[in-house]
Amino acid sequence: MLPTLAEGDVLVIRPGRRGARAGRLVVVDLGGGRPLAVKRLTGRQGGGWWVERDNPAEGVDSWLVGALDDAALRGVVLARLWPRPRRFAPRLAT
Repeated sequence: MLPTLAEGDVLVIRPGRRGARAGRLVVVDLGGGRPLAVKRLTGRQGGGWWVERDNPAEGVDSWLVGALDDAALRGVVLARLWPRPRRFAPRLAT
Protein backbone atom coordinates (compact mmCIF):
# COMPACT_ATOMS: atom_id res chain seq x y z
CA MET A 1 0.00 0.00 0.00
CA LEU A 2 2.94 2.33 -0.46
CA PRO A 3 2.78 5.31 -0.50
CA THR A 4 -0.27 5.30 1.81
CA LEU A 5 1.07 2.76 4.32
CA ALA A 6 4.51 1.41 5.12
CA GLU A 7 5.77 -1.76 6.76
CA GLY A 8 5.46 -1.42 10.53
CA ASP A 9 2.48 0.94 10.54
CA VAL A 10 0.05 0.14 13.36
CA LEU A 11 -3.59 0.46 12.28
CA VAL A 12 -6.97 0.71 14.03
CA ILE A 13 -9.40 -1.67 12.32
CA ARG A 14 -13.19 -1.92 12.69
CA PRO A 15 -14.05 -5.61 12.19
CA GLY A 16 -16.73 -6.38 9.60
CA ARG A 17 -18.10 -4.37 6.70
CA ARG A 18 -19.70 -1.46 8.57
CA GLY A 19 -18.43 1.76 7.00
CA ALA A 20 -17.14 0.05 3.87
CA ARG A 21 -17.50 2.33 0.86
CA ALA A 22 -15.52 3.39 -2.16
CA GLY A 23 -12.21 4.99 -1.29
CA ARG A 24 -11.79 3.37 2.14
CA LEU A 25 -8.88 1.15 3.13
CA VAL A 26 -10.07 -2.33 4.06
CA VAL A 27 -8.61 -5.59 5.34
CA VAL A 28 -9.38 -8.43 2.95
CA ASP A 29 -8.76 -12.13 2.47
CA LEU A 30 -7.61 -12.52 -1.14
CA GLY A 31 -7.74 -16.33 -0.93
CA GLY A 32 -5.24 -18.76 -2.38
CA GLY A 33 -3.41 -19.12 0.93
CA ARG A 34 -2.39 -15.45 0.92
CA PRO A 35 -2.18 -13.55 4.22
CA LEU A 36 -4.78 -10.88 5.03
CA ALA A 37 -4.03 -7.67 3.14
CA VAL A 38 -4.91 -3.98 3.26
CA LYS A 39 -6.38 -2.71 -0.02
CA ARG A 40 -8.42 0.25 -1.26
CA LEU A 41 -12.10 -0.51 -1.76
CA THR A 42 -13.44 0.82 -5.06
CA GLY A 43 -17.00 -0.49 -4.70
CA ARG A 44 -19.19 -3.45 -5.60
CA GLN A 45 -18.96 -5.02 -9.03
CA GLY A 46 -20.31 -8.28 -10.35
CA GLY A 47 -21.91 -9.15 -7.03
CA GLY A 48 -18.72 -8.72 -5.00
CA TRP A 49 -16.32 -6.20 -3.53
CA TRP A 50 -13.70 -4.76 -5.86
CA VAL A 51 -10.37 -3.78 -4.25
CA GLU A 52 -7.23 -2.27 -5.70
CA ARG A 53 -3.68 -1.61 -4.55
CA ASP A 54 -2.28 1.91 -4.18
CA ASN A 55 0.97 0.80 -5.82
CA PRO A 56 0.11 -0.81 -9.17
CA ALA A 57 3.67 -2.12 -9.53
CA GLU A 58 3.34 -4.53 -6.57
CA GLY A 59 0.85 -6.81 -4.89
CA VAL A 60 -2.41 -8.56 -5.69
CA ASP A 61 -5.86 -7.03 -6.08
CA SER A 62 -9.20 -7.64 -7.80
CA TRP A 63 -7.59 -7.22 -11.21
CA LEU A 64 -5.86 -10.53 -10.50
CA VAL A 65 -8.35 -12.41 -8.28
CA GLY A 66 -11.70 -10.86 -9.29
CA ALA A 67 -14.45 -9.46 -7.08
CA LEU A 68 -14.43 -10.67 -3.46
CA ASP A 69 -17.45 -12.07 -1.63
CA ASP A 70 -18.80 -10.52 1.59
CA ALA A 71 -16.88 -12.95 3.82
CA ALA A 72 -13.55 -11.82 2.29
CA LEU A 73 -13.98 -8.26 3.59
CA ARG A 74 -12.73 -8.58 7.19
CA GLY A 75 -12.52 -4.97 8.40
CA VAL A 76 -12.33 -1.26 7.66
CA VAL A 77 -9.19 0.77 8.47
CA LEU A 78 -10.08 3.74 10.67
CA ALA A 79 -6.68 5.22 11.53
CA ARG A 80 -2.94 4.73 11.74
CA LEU A 81 -1.57 4.92 15.29
CA TRP A 82 2.13 4.54 14.57
CA PRO A 83 4.52 6.01 13.51
CA ARG A 84 2.50 9.20 12.94
CA PRO A 85 -1.18 9.14 13.93
CA ARG A 86 -3.48 9.76 10.99
CA ARG A 87 -7.18 9.25 10.28
CA PHE A 88 -8.06 7.78 6.91
CA ALA A 89 -10.89 9.42 5.04
CA PRO A 90 -12.16 7.87 1.83
CA ARG A 91 -10.12 8.78 -1.21
CA LEU A 92 -11.87 8.68 -4.52
CA ALA A 93 -10.05 7.90 -7.72
CA THR A 94 -9.38 10.89 -9.94
